[in-house]
Amino acid sequence: MSELPTVGVEEEFLLIDPQSGEPDPRSAEVAAQAKRRGVELQLELSSCQVETASSVASTSAELREDLLALRRTAAQAAEAVGVRLLALGLPPVTPHKFPVTDTPRYRQIGALYGMVAHEQGISGCHVHVQVPDRAAAVHVSNWLRPWLPSLLALSANSAIYRNAETGYASWRSVLWRRWPAAGAPPFFPSLDEYERTVRMLVDTGVILDPDMIYWDVRASATFPTVEVRVADVPATVAETVLLATLIRAAVMTALQERDDIGRLAPAALRAAYWLASHDGLSGRALNLFDDCKAVPAREQLSALVRRVRPALEALGEFDFVVDELERIVTQGNGAMRQLRAWRQREDVRDVLEEAAAATLSGVDS
Repeated sequence: MSELPTVGVEEEFLLIDPQSGEPDPRSAEVAAQAKRRGVELQLELSSCQVETASSVASTSAELREDLLALRRTAAQAAEAVGVRLLALGLPPVTPHKFPVTDTPRYRQIGALYGMVAHEQGISGCHVHVQVPDRAAAVHVSNWLRPWLPSLLALSANSAIYRNAETGYASWRSVLWRRWPAAGAPPFFPSLDEYERTVRMLVDTGVILDPDMIYWDVRASATFPTVEVRVADVPATVAETVLLATLIRAAVMTALQERDDIGRLAPAALRAAYWLASHDGLSGRALNLFDDCKAVPAREQLSALVRRVRPALEALGEFDFVVDELERIVTQGNGAMRQLRAWRQREDVRDVLEEAAAATLSGVDS
């Protein structure tokens, strides 16, 4: 592995009907249109979603340009089909259930997991960072555990669901944790213990295969990367790039600090997750390093920046992260903007218009 690890990002998007605002199950058509434009979109469990995957990037600038181009093409493909592409953690307007994509594996998941699968419609962001091997990925997972709530708060983008305020900045993360291997990853003392746990889940039929390890951090089974999956899909490319850069620096820091710091009381980590889901960026966070004291979420994010500052400086990204974090704190992340739009007149159309503008913010600049 090179001294500075590379990074890649997957973003999941919602497809909606422009008139009703409801999720529209035409992902296969959108993917076909995107392929004609030279972009491969992945199909998700719900046929109301598509996913983009960036190229491997060495700098935040490279990643930004790639993500902007991918959003542009995906949005154009959606428009050609007659639907709209939105970066939202959950659809503000929902059907009774979401159609499952018609593939053998997705049909099997739909049959086995029932309403957990049929109420999916969940869009996240997955950041992949290069690591030396799977053992290193497990160490990184342990190290990241206390910081995962802060990354969730930063990206929160699912405050409106079923035509109502949810009371949470990230309702997506609450729904997502219903899967049997989702949410905060357990602490694993070794790669062997990690792999034994995965085998147990598969052998008992709790999950179909290792691809259903949905923990918020997981070791890749095929590539020398660690995948951080804690985030709602951010509203804007700028927020995604900030998130990915922070995660990249955190992975670098974890690899430098070989002592695991992720041994936490389960109740404390669960409480920190709940608070991050509920309050998001605008409220409180639990400082898991100081007797679980409640502190402003922005203060806890600043603590993360300080902790990974040497790595950010090595990447040449420290000033970028500080400036972007200040901008997002001032302007609001996705959840905060959703709530501002909703509270004008409690009309979901305002939320959809806000999300549409954020999804393509910067695309044509």
